[in-house]
Amino acid sequence: MRNPVSTSAYRYPHERAILGLTLLLVLLVIALTATATLCTSVVFIAAFVVLSYYTSRSHHQALLRRALPLSRVVTPELAKIWRQCLARLQPGQVQAFVARSSQLNAYTFGLSSPKVVVLYSGLLEIMDEEELRFILGHELGHVRLGHTWLNSLVGGLAGIPSPGSAAALLAMAFLWWNRACEYSADRAGLLACGRLDKAASALVKLVAGPQALTATGMELAYRQIDAQDDTWWGSVGEALDTHPLVIRRINQLRTFAATPGYSRLQALVLQNE
Repeated sequence: MRNPVSTSAYRYPHERAILGLTLLLVLLVIALTATATLCTSVVFIAAFVVLSYYTSRSHHQALLRRALPLSRVVTPELAKIWRQCLARLQPGQVQAFVARSSQLNAYTFGLSSPKVVVLYSGLLEIMDEEELRFILGHELGHVRLGHTWLNSLVGGLAGIPSPGSAAALLAMAFLWWNRACEYSADRAGLLACGRLDKAASALVKLVAGPQALTATGMELAYRQIDAQDDTWWGSVGEALDTHPLVIRRINQLRTFAATPGYSRLQALVLQNE
């Protein structure tokens, strides 16, 4: 019987603290406003979660009609990578689809089982096998760590009707938590692929695209990405985004890979295959 690695073993250490702070801010906003706001907030959150559930179901049904499911018959090589990632990370019931698009993106969604991972076909043109492992592992990390349902709940909490300054504060806290979740999912992706260099190159390719297909292009793209961390607009842009700067994601992975527990975790996930 397989024993999944505890998610707390590779979760970004500040993720839960940031989530706790976000929830505390929500309660503070509710406490500082009228009781009527409390009633409105409860209704708003419930409506948001219900809407998220039905939107998710509708999106799932649309994918079943239009996208290509990963299978041994239709996409044998990609399906093999997918099965290995599932075995390593043990996320539970998850379906995967390839959607035709030139965009370089992947995402996961679902409030109930099975959760769904969607891979855009543009990724298949520029990512090698290990880089795809990282991308798929990253998305499965979101599932394994509970981000798919928490995102709907916390998003509803962050969007409760409140005064302008409070609403802005809640939105910023929600984005802060989103960025922490990305760090955690990156760690899952690294465990799935097992190679820091490939995890880093996958992240670079997500923003640089075909430019990073050659060694020279990869080096140039990396320098451009690295330079963003030295600018004020890079930091401001990150604060308003759900994802950290790519260079910070790469540096966080380097820090994680250098910890004593990383090799132990890597050995454990490989035993699941």
